[in-house]
Amino acid sequence: MTAEHAPSSEQSETGPSVESAVAEAVALGIPGALADLGDLVRIPGIAWPSFDQTQLQRSAERVAELAEGTGVFDEVRVLRAAIPGTDEFGQPAVLATRAARGGKPTILLYAHHDVQPPGDDALWETPPFEPTVRDGRLYGRGAADDKAGIMTHIASLRAVREVLGDDLDLGVSLFIEGEEEYGSRSFAQFLSDNAGALRADAIVVADSGNWDSATPGLTVSLRGNARFTLKVRTLDHASHSGMFGGAVPDAMMATVRLLSTLWDEDGAVAVEGMTERDAPTPEYTEETLRDEAGLLPDTTPIGRDSILSRIWNKPSVTVIGIDATSVESASNTLLPEVTVVISARVAPGQTGEEAYTALEEHLRAHAPYGAELAFSDLDLGNGFLVDTSGWAVGLARQAMADGYGVEPVDLGVGGSIPFIADLVREFPEAQILVTGVEDPHSRAHSPNESLHLDTFRHAIGTEALLLARMNAAAR
Repeated sequence: MTAEHAPSSEQSETGPSVESAVAEAVALGIPGALADLGDLVRIPGIAWPSFDQTQLQRSAERVAELAEGTGVFDEVRVLRAAIPGTDEFGQPAVLATRAARGGKPTILLYAHHDVQPPGDDALWETPPFEPTVRDGRLYGRGAADDKAGIMTHIASLRAVREVLGDDLDLGVSLFIEGEEEYGSRSFAQFLSDNAGALRADAIVVADSGNWDSATPGLTVSLRGNARFTLKVRTLDHASHSGMFGGAVPDAMMATVRLLSTLWDEDGAVAVEGMTERDAPTPEYTEETLRDEAGLLPDTTPIGRDSILSRIWNKPSVTVIGIDATSVESASNTLLPEVTVVISARVAPGQTGEEAYTALEEHLRAHAPYGAELAFSDLDLGNGFLVDTSGWAVGLARQAMADGYGVEPVDLGVGGSIPFIADLVREFPEAQILVTGVEDPHSRAHSPNESLHLDTFRHAIGTEALLLARMNAAAR
C-alpha cells in the first residue's frame, strides 16, 4: 500500500458494533490464549547446537497447529532455509498465508518461537520451562520473549475471525522464526526464498516492549550490534607465576588492560569512530533506572547526558563471555591466552560494519606489551529508524490508545533486531511496526523472565483492533 493508497479515516472505520464485538471476543479468548502460551513455554526450543534441536521442531509444529486452528489461513507450512555460505539449513520456521480479497491490504505478522538458554537453574525461583503465575505475571523462559508475541498474533486473529467470519478480506501472512536468539542466520535467505508469500503493505514485528506495564510503546528506533570473539595471546605456553611473574606479561593482565581502554572514566564508550545520534528523549529518572535495571544501592550509573540518550542514542560495549582458568582450577600460572566475547550496541545511523571496524582498529592500536590479537565469530546488525509519518503508524498508535486506554509513547530501544534491515531491503514499500508485550520488569534473557498478564491482554486487544481496522481499509 503506497502513500496514494493509504486509508483515510472514513475508509478504515470499522464501526462501534464491530469493535465492541472484537473486544468481547478478545476478552473471552484470553483464558485459551494463556493456556496455549503455557504449552509453548513448556517446550525448551533453543537454537544453540549444544541443546536438543528436536525441541525446535516440536515447537514449530505446535505453532503451526495453532495457526491452522485460527481458521484464517489458506496454507500453513513448517520450512527451513539454507544458511548462506554453508551447507547447513537454519532452524524450522512457520509460514502461514492468506491472500487478500476485495482490494484489501496485506499485513505480515512476525514473532519467533526459539528462546534464550535458561542459564543457571538455581537462579530461577520456579523451573524455567514450567509456566507459573504469581502476582499478576506469568513466569517462564520465553513467556515474554517471544512466545507471548506469537500468542498475541494467534489470539487477535482468532477474535477477528470469530467476529468478521467471511467478511475478513484482509490479506494475512504469519512468519514465526526459529532462530532469532541465535542470530537469524538463515533469515535473509528465508525472505528471498519466500518473498512472494511474505510481501505485505505493513509488517508487525512483535518482539519489543512498552514504556511500562500500563503504557504501550511503539518502537521507532533500535540500536545495531557488533558482536565478536577476541583472543589475546602473550605466551606460547603457560609458565610458573613465581618464576616469571613481574617480568612476563600474562594474557589475563594484557586482556584487562586492553579492555579497560574501551571506556573512559565515566564509563562511556571511548572508541574513536563509534558515533552517537542526536535526538530528544522522554524524561526518565535515575530512580526509575535503578528500579528497572536492578542497580545495587552503591552502584552508580555510567555515561553522560540524559539516561535514555545513553541507552537509545549512544553506543555501548559489553564483555559478555570469557574463557580463562576457572576459580576452582586456579593455579600459580601465567596464562598464555584469554578469550572474550564482546557485544557492542551501535547508535542508530551507523552500520554494524562501521562500528566493528572502529572497534578492531582501537583494540589493535591499544594492545599492550605487543600482545597478539585474533578476531573471529563476527556477527553484525544495523540499527533501525521508523518513518513515523506513514499511514500504518497512525493506525497502530490509535489502536494502542484504544486497546490500552492510554496514549502510546514512541520508544527508542537499546537492544537490536538486526533482521529488520533485511525486511527493509527485501520489502522497501512496507511499513514496519515494531511492537511487543514486554515491560521493564520482564527480565527477558535473564532468570525469572516473566510476562505481565494485563499487558498481554491489552496487546491482544490492540492488535485485534488494528486487524479489524485494516480489514475495513480500501487498498
